[in-house]
Amino acid sequence: MKLSRGLSAPSLAAIALAALLQACSTTPVDETIGWSPNRLYSEAIDERDAGNFERAVTLFEKLEGRAAGTPLAQQAQLDKAYTQYRGDQPAQALATLDRFMRLHPASPALDYALYLKGLVNFNDNLGLFGALARQDLSERDQKAAKESFESFRELSTRFPESRYTPDAVARMRYIVNSLAQYEVHVARYYFTRGAYVAAINRAQSALTDYTDAPALEEALSLIIRSYDALGMPQLRDDAERVMRASYPDSEYLNGGVKKRSGDPWWKIW
Repeated sequence: MKLSRGLSAPSLAAIALAALLQACSTTPVDETIGWSPNRLYSEAIDERDAGNFERAVTLFEKLEGRAAGTPLAQQAQLDKAYTQYRGDQPAQALATLDRFMRLHPASPALDYALYLKGLVNFNDNLGLFGALARQDLSERDQKAAKESFESFRELSTRFPESRYTPDAVARMRYIVNSLAQYEVHVARYYFTRGAYVAAINRAQSALTDYTDAPALEEALSLIIRSYDALGMPQLRDDAERVMRASYPDSEYLNGGVKKRSGDPWWKIW
């Protein structure tokens, strides 16, 4: 067999060996070899506190492997999820939490896992740019809000005495208000475009599905105005009677539009 360009077999072997040695020399050395689990945990926490989230996640993952089967490994999983959440990686944080709950359904830290899962979805739905633009959750897709609510609901139902439950309940109340406001936001959109039947349907959805939410006052107002625009005085008057009984001092009753304050009603954090 003829070798290319006159290179001998020994020459090619030498080149291959040199390339292999060079590759080995550039392979990064794991500085954590020989570290105790406690040192790994301490270093990971320090990295997270310093804002080095990617490095912290790597250390928590190493700890998971080296302390497998111990409470410290479980703690590493939870801390990794929190670090991913802090590092603006909600999808990764949720995946870590789902894995934790699947592997450790009887863990004493399950209440925290549920709380953190709810918090990840809650903050993911709120969003940094929406906050800067003074845009509330009601004007966004509600999938994350509903998933957040379910996590908080499970926490409050299964662990009513948990230290995380009071905050979870407050956030659940906020989410319900947000979901009601979302329906009203859509109803308002339809109304301004002359789609009065669609506006009525969305406003009625808010009234049917949610109770005592601040947005219901505007929902009733939109129903009244939509029936009026459709030339249906009897239904308009029926809705107005409900409005007067529920909100006797409403600005909407005088044909006005309730002004929004500088900070949204829902802003409690």
